[in-house]
Formats: sequence, structure tokens, C-alpha cells
Amino acid sequence: MVSGLPFDDIRGLIRQLPAGDDKVAERVRFDFLSRSRRFGPLGRVEEIAVWLARWSGRQPSIRRPLMAVFAGNHGVAVHGVSPRPVDETARLVELCAAGGAAINGVCLSNDVGLKVFDLALHLPTGDITTEAAFDERGCAATIAFGMEAVAGGTDLLCIGALGVGDSTVAAAMLSALFGGAGADWAGPGSGADAAMVARKAEIVDRALALHRGHLKDPLEVLRRLGGREFAAIAGAILAARMEHVPVILDGGAAMAAAAVLKSLDTGAIDHCLIAQQPVERGLAHAVGRLGLKPVLDFGIGGGEGTSAVLAAGVVKAAAQVASTFAEARAAVSG
Repeated sequence: MVSGLPFDDIRGLIRQLPAGDDKVAERVRFDFLSRSRRFGPLGRVEEIAVWLARWSGRQPSIRRPLMAVFAGNHGVAVHGVSPRPVDETARLVELCAAGGAAINGVCLSNDVGLKVFDLALHLPTGDITTEAAFDERGCAATIAFGMEAVAGGTDLLCIGALGVGDSTVAAAMLSALFGGAGADWAGPGSGADAAMVARKAEIVDRALALHRGHLKDPLEVLRRLGGREFAAIAGAILAARMEHVPVILDGGAAMAAAAVLKSLDTGAIDHCLIAQQPVERGLAHAVGRLGLKPVLDFGIGGGEGTSAVLAAGVVKAAAQVASTFAEARAAVSG
């Protein structure tokens, strides 16, 4: 049954999120423990293999990994918060479609599928310093659209975003969810200089002041301060959880969307990993607040989700190691 308010359906879905499979996870952990007693521990490789088992509900195996890149434009970009023009988002989407972006080569080398979602780039969301980004119905519909990212079938979902101005939007959302002023969260993003970073912080503070009376509800934070790619990412994370698909998050937009879900339910993003340690101070702080441990530390500041695909290579290797140990156990048992 559809409720009277679109966000009620999202809240109802969050209340139904499945738990991880501890039994499968402990079996994988036992295999690694048996090996470590003879040769020493494998550290993070073991952690990732156990995580995969818990949230996939089966012996780790990655056969259909997918990189989903969500692209959106923001009304707040009119304030000069990015060194790039707004139409750069569409150009990057076209570059990905033509196979000429960094993400294309990394996906090819790691055997990861790629989907790029154009979220009405011709229609930027509202300027959050003067109005809400979009209404509840539009936000809920975009969350639902994001859920379709897993519809074709995948066993590991990597998530990234494209959008001129999205680092300012992420800073506003993280400030609303975790506290602090714009200066605590705003960073250089796609190459802003010190003056532009200060401008971004000012814009964040203006947006927070405008919406101050409505930010106790995380979903209101998403619709008032967020953007289409942020809402779609939240939907993709939720759908992955329902389908027992582990997730790798990359970039500020993905982290801000995950922060909304974690604020609604502290366990809502337990099936997620962070691709890499962020280079920006604010995003590094956000990683700590999310309680997620980065897989890599490559110093990548963009790349359309490149870090997520590189991290997927590590996750795939962990799955293969776990499979090797399971086969050895079966051979001994047999």
C-alpha cells in the first residue's frame, strides 16, 4: 500500500532492512583463522572477505560487479562555488559514454560494468540558499529511481557521482546532519582556490540558515539541501541492502547520501565500504562519523568513481582468497 506521504514509504523500507548473515561470516572467518595459525594473519583481506560473506549471505564470490555513476546539476552553482561551468557535468557524462574518461579505463582493467545515470541535467535543482532543492514527491521519486541501479543484477555495487557544485551540497548536508558550520565541511572539491572555498562555506551557512527549522529530519535534509544524484544514491544503497549486495562508496555525494541513511537507522549502511581515504579534511571527518573504514589511500580527488573501482579490485581479490581457503577446507573434510 502506498502511503499518503512519499517519505513514509522510504521510512517503512528502512525499517525492513535485512540483517547480515553472521553464520556465513563466521564460517569465512574460521577459514582465515585456520590459515593464520600457520602463516600469520591477512589483516584487512580477512575483514573484507568476512564483510562480503555477511552482507551477501553466501561464500564470497564477485562475478558481476557494477560501477553506477549518478550525475546531477545544482542551482547553487550560480554562486560560483566551482571552477567548472555547469555544462561540464553533461560533458563528463558524454565522455564516459564515449569511453574516454578515467573511469572507463579502470572499469575495463578491473572487469567492472559501468552505468552512468543522467538525472535531468537540463533541469538543475533549486538554489538551496533561496529555496528547497526539490519537493518531497520529487525527492522520493528520485530515491526510487536510484533503486533501479541493481535491477539488472549485480553482486557488488560501486557508487560515485558527477555534478558541478555537488561538493558544496555535500558540505551543506554533512553540516546539517553532523553539526558545525560551512567552514568545517567545505573543501576545494574539483580544484577551488582558498577564496572559492571560503565562498562555498558562506553559501553553506546561508543555506543552513534558510532551512534551519526543518533539518531535524534526515530526509528533509536530503530534499532541502541535496540533489538528484544524492537522492538516487540513497535509493541505490537501500536497494542493494534489500538484495544482499555489498556496496563501495566513493566521494562526497555518496558519503552525504549514506549519512542521511545512517541518521535514520544506525545500521543502514553496514553493508557499505568507503573506497578511499578522502583528501579533503571535511570528508575525512565524515568517514569517521559514518564509522566506515576506507579500503585505499591513493590521494585521488575525483575520477567519476575511479577509487571505487580500484577498491573493487581489492574486494574481488579478498573474495578469491576466501574461495581458495573454502576449497582447501572442503578438500580436507572430504
